[in-house]
Amino acid sequence: MPETGRFKPSTGWIDLDFVEREWTPCKIFEMGIRQHLAGLSLSNTVIILENLGVKRSRTAVHNWVNKADLQPGGGASPDRVAVDQKVIRINGEQYGLYTAVDPQTNRILHSRLFQTYTIAIGGEFLSELIEKHDVADALFLIDDAGDFIGSLQKEGLSYCVEVHGHRNQVERVYREVERRTCSFSYGSSHVDPATAESWLQAHAFCWNQWLN
Repeated sequence: MPETGRFKPSTGWIDLDFVEREWTPCKIFEMGIRQHLAGLSLSNTVIILENLGVKRSRTAVHNWVNKADLQPGGGASPDRVAVDQKVIRINGEQYGLYTAVDPQTNRILHSRLFQTYTIAIGGEFLSELIEKHDVADALFLIDDAGDFIGSLQKEGLSYCVEVHGHRNQVERVYREVERRTCSFSYGSSHVDPATAESWLQAHAFCWNQWLN
């Protein structure tokens, strides 16, 4: 996690049009969203805001993230893309966490949560990725001969199995995405998968901003 992502002043890269209906100042909204997505729990984020003289509930901060509707932008055209699929647990049930990363920049290109993890689901993820970015001719890097091979073959995409090299550069990104998604689900009572995915995409958006 880029530690400099925490406690920076407002940068204006979060679209806060939705706050027109709120009483909280825009800078406080952005700070609250940034602190939570940077790794602070909802409780600790609330404490930070209270120290600034703004009292808001954990639920309010949680809702800010959802209302902001943050997700990674499109239009990238890397010549290599590292993709990964991991099984995580939310509310005691297993889900497939799919993530695509540009290994040259460590920017997250696309992230999704699915209720299962199959070749067909992997194909759906890759189709979304291709629609969002210019990567149809890219070389896809995978870490083992798992379900992703079948998905890549089904979509007619080029790939290679790479355990080291470029894969080493992005493993920390995968670990952080997995850790933060699991941390979010454990720290939010009865979180539903749609909310967890919304938070995941918001975290991916902010991760990319912190790399700038």
